[in-house]
Amino acid sequence: MTTYRPGPVVLVASLLVAVFLLMPLIAVVPVSLTPARMLSMPSGELSLRHYRALIEDPRWLDGILLSIRVGAISSAFATLFALTFSLGIWMFQPRFAAVLVGFVLLPMVVPPVVSAITLYFLLTFLSGVNGVVGYDTWLGVALAHAVMTTPFAVVLILVALSQVDRRIDLAARGLGASLWERATKVIIPNIKFGVLAAWLLSFVLSWEEIGVTLFVTSVNAITLPRLMWMGLRDNIDPAIAALSVILILITLAVLTARALLRRRA
Repeated sequence: MTTYRPGPVVLVASLLVAVFLLMPLIAVVPVSLTPARMLSMPSGELSLRHYRALIEDPRWLDGILLSIRVGAISSAFATLFALTFSLGIWMFQPRFAAVLVGFVLLPMVVPPVVSAITLYFLLTFLSGVNGVVGYDTWLGVALAHAVMTTPFAVVLILVALSQVDRRIDLAARGLGASLWERATKVIIPNIKFGVLAAWLLSFVLSWEEIGVTLFVTSVNAITLPRLMWMGLRDNIDPAIAALSVILILITLAVLTARALLRRRA
């Protein structure tokens, strides 16, 4: 079998394109080391003051913890909703399955500002009913994020279900397995990686969500993306650059660990 390898021109062109795409990320590193109080390139002197600010300023730690809490709850709800809906579509095959799937996927099609305004009115209404889940509460933010991330989880789980042989479900049904046993002991074990991928994607989308968050929060539920947005909009805090560098390093570490695990496997 003939193996085709790229020539030196292709390799150089690919390297130039990669450097061009990575330049915005690389430029963040020196900006995070500036001793100035504003976003700027360092002029000879380097400083770690903005990295220390991430530790000393409790707002950043509170924002990170709140984002983790919101992401964990919203991704759990989104995965549960998506799994229940997808199993119902796959097992019962209703006549209007395509219409139901299209309705669930609406948040992916509708402009984000429309979804944000709708969720704003919903959470404002819930605020008048209770003080736990409503506008500017962390549970309200988690609910809004779950609504926005559920369609993505539905797509991943439906794709995983499309790879499952229906005959194993029919065999379990013929042997007298109940609906619950078929779902939990036969189908879900065969799509566990799809469910895990749906949860992970939902968590990542919730972690970086800012559009809807701006509409459903005010002063109490300040997630990390909203705090970064406030820092860029109000005072252009260089600590945002330092936080960006940390997030880039974490992402690189995760991708490197994944590549090493796949190579070992």
